[in-house]
Amino acid sequence: MSVHRSPSSASPRNPSTAARPALVPTNSVTTPEGITVRARIDPTLTVNDVVKQLCVNLKLKTPPSDHALRDEADELVTNENMRKKIKAKVNLKLVNAPAKEAREIIEALITRDDKTLRLTLFSLQKYIREPEFARHFVERGGLDDLVEVIHAAHGNTLAYALIAMQNLMDLDYGWSNLDSSFTLKVVQILSSPQSLINVCRPATAILKKLVEADPTNAPIQGASSSTGSPQLPHGSVHRYGFSFVFEQMRKEETFLQTVVNRLGSADTAMVQHSMMLINSLLSHVGESYWDEFVAETERLHVRKAVARLMATQTVDDLTSCILDFQANIIRVTHRKKTTQIDSLSHETTLKYIWSNSKLEEDYDEESNIVKWRKLGFTSEDIEAEFRDVGVLGLDCLKSFVKREPDFPKLALEQLSRAEQRRCPIGRASNEVVELLSEHWAIFAPGYSTSTTFQPFFMDFERVHSLATQCFIRMWGESNAATDDFTRVAALVRSQVKVALRTENARAWHEVEHDFLECEYRSVRERQMREIEMEDDLLSKVPIRNLRAKIYKESYEFVREQRIHCLFQGAWFVNAYSHSSPIPKDTSRRPSKPWRFLRLDNSLKHLYFVDSPMKFPVRSGLDDLPERIEVAAITEIATGTCIPPPNVLRENSDLPQVIPSGPSPLSFSLLSAHDGSMSDLIAPDQSRWADWTDGLNMLRRDSGHVASKETAGFVQALTEIGLKIKLLDLSGEKVEIPSGLSAGPPPPNTDFFFSDL
Repeated sequence: MSVHRSPSSASPRNPSTAARPALVPTNSVTTPEGITVRARIDPTLTVNDVVKQLCVNLKLKTPPSDHALRDEADELVTNENMRKKIKAKVNLKLVNAPAKEAREIIEALITRDDKTLRLTLFSLQKYIREPEFARHFVERGGLDDLVEVIHAAHGNTLAYALIAMQNLMDLDYGWSNLDSSFTLKVVQILSSPQSLINVCRPATAILKKLVEADPTNAPIQGASSSTGSPQLPHGSVHRYGFSFVFEQMRKEETFLQTVVNRLGSADTAMVQHSMMLINSLLSHVGESYWDEFVAETERLHVRKAVARLMATQTVDDLTSCILDFQANIIRVTHRKKTTQIDSLSHETTLKYIWSNSKLEEDYDEESNIVKWRKLGFTSEDIEAEFRDVGVLGLDCLKSFVKREPDFPKLALEQLSRAEQRRCPIGRASNEVVELLSEHWAIFAPGYSTSTTFQPFFMDFERVHSLATQCFIRMWGESNAATDDFTRVAALVRSQVKVALRTENARAWHEVEHDFLECEYRSVRERQMREIEMEDDLLSKVPIRNLRAKIYKESYEFVREQRIHCLFQGAWFVNAYSHSSPIPKDTSRRPSKPWRFLRLDNSLKHLYFVDSPMKFPVRSGLDDLPERIEVAAITEIATGTCIPPPNVLRENSDLPQVIPSGPSPLSFSLLSAHDGSMSDLIAPDQSRWADWTDGLNMLRRDSGHVASKETAGFVQALTEIGLKIKLLDLSGEKVEIPSGLSAGPPPPNTDFFFSDL
C-alpha cells in the first residue's frame, strides 16, 4: 500500500517525476489530526493490516490496535465490506477502534459529567449497533453503566440513553443480564403521563423487545430438560417474555391505561409504538395470564380506541398495526368461542342473566325444574347449551340482556305465546354468534385474511345485540314456529351480509337501520333470490365446520406459496419514500435503480444487491452481498414510494405512475426506530402481493394479509375444496342434517366400539 499526501495547488511540478509511471491513489484517508492523504489500498489485505500500514506510513505514535477505518457515513470498515468501499473509491477516516471507543464511552458513563454525557450517549446510540463495538462494550461491563444512567437520568439525556439500549437490544446477545428493576423502571416511565414523547418511544420499543424475548422463541441447542422446558444457550437473551414483563406491569396500575391513552396522541410514531406494544402483548400472553390480561384490555376499551383510529387515521404507517390488532382480536374472539363455560366459574354471569329476566323457576309434569328452557334453551344443561359458542356466547347473551331495557317484557311476551310459537331467545342468541363468526371468518387464531378495517367487528357484542333483535323480530313477523328456526336463521344470515357490507365505509346508524328497520317481506324476497344462486346445503352446521377446516388448509397452502416466492427472489425498483425529502437533482437517473432481494433458507435474512441494470442472478446467495434482518422489520407499509426518474419509462414490464404521487405497487420495510430500511416498487400486482403478504406471513403470529389478491386466493381455494368434498355426498344423495344431537349415555360399560 502506498500513501500520498494531498499536494498543494502551488507546489511546483518536478519534470523528472512526471515522466515516471506513478501509482494511482484510490482512496482519500483523513487522519485524526484532520490531514487528508491519498492511499492505494490492496483489497486482498485484511482491515487490520491496512490500518497497521497506515499507522506506519503516517508515523503515528499510538498502536495500530487503537485505530480503525470508517467511511464518511461513519460506517465501520470491515473485512466483509472493505473491497466494495475500495472499488467505489469511498473517502475514509482513520478513527478510534471500537475497543478504544467502548473504553472511553464507558469511562464517560461512569463519571457522568453533565456537560459531556449527552454527547457520549449520542455516540453510544450510533456505535452500539455495530457487533464489534457492542462486544467490547458488553465485555467491559458497559451494560450495567448504561442501566445506571437510565435509572438516574431524565429529559433528553434519558431519551438518548433509552435509544442506546433499544439499539443494543436489536442484537441477539449482550442484554441477557437485564433484571426486573430495569423493567420496572421502563414501566414507570411509560406509566407517567408527563413523560416526554421522545422518551416514551424508545421505552415502548424496549418493553416490546422484552415481551418478545420469550424462551419459546429461542434457538434450541441440545436436549430439553426433564421438565420439558427448552434448554437455553449460555447468554441467551430469550429469558424474559410476557410473564416477566407483566409481573412488573402489575406494580403500576396506570401503566396499560396510559399506553392506551397514547393511541390518541398527535405524534404518529408514538401511536405506532403503542400499537406495536399492545399487539406484542396480545400475541405473547400465555395461559396463566390470558383471562386477566384480556379482561384488562376489555375494561380499558382498547377496541374502541383502535376503532377511533380506524375512522380518523390517514397515515399508511398505522394501517399495518391496526390490521395486526384486528387479527389479534380474531384470535381472542376464537379463544373465547372455544372456551367452554363452567357453571361455577361463570355463576355470576348466569345469575345476572336470570335475575334480569324477572322470571320464576317452575316444574314440569315430571317434577323436573324449568328454568333455562323459559329463556328458549332446549334443556336445563346450560353448559351443553353453550358448547358450540363457549364463553363468547355467554358474554354476548349477557350484553344483549344489558342493552335491552325491555328484556323482562320480551321474555314474558314469549312465554305468553303457545309453546310452538315462542321465539327461543337463548338459541337465537347463540345462532347469531355462529352467524357473525362465519361472517368475520373466526375459524382459528392467526388466520385473518381481511385486507380492510372492520370497525364493527371491534364491537362484536353490539352487532350481536342488533342482529339478535332482528332475529326475534323476523320470528314474530313471519309467524314462525319451532320447526322454522333454521328458516329464520337463514333470513338473519342474509341480513347480516347486507348490514355489514363495505364495513370500512359505513356508519353505525346505517347498520342499526338495516337490522332494526328492515321489513320481513323485503328480506325474504332477497333471500329467495340468493337461494336461487346458492345451495341451502352450505348453511348447515356440518358444512360450516367443514368450511372452517378447509379455510385453514387453504390459508396454510397460500402462506407456503408466498414464502416460496421469497425464496426465489425478485427484482424491484429502488424508490424514494413519499414522506422523506426528495433529492434535489431528481432529473438524473440514479446510479443503481434496481434491487434484487431473496429470502435465505433460515427465514432470518433478506439478501440483496443493488445494480444499474437487471442481470441473471444465480441461485444461492453468492451474488447478494448485502442483507436485512427479517426480525428488524416491524412494518410492511404499502403505497409509500414514488419512482425515480427515467427508470419505469424504459421498462415495459413496469406500470407508469404519476411521479408526484406514491405508486400503488410500492412498499417499504420499516424498522421500529431506523425508519425505512428499503423502499421498493414491484413490477406488477402479483409480485407486490407475493412479497407484501409473504413478509407479513413470516411473522410468528402470521401477521395479516395486505392484498385482496391473496385474500381472494384463500377464499377461492376454500370454495373449490368445499365443493370437491361435497361431490361425493351430492352424488350419493346423502342427507346432511342441520345438526347432530348426542344420544343418552350407555347404561353400563358392557360394550365395545365396532370396527365398521
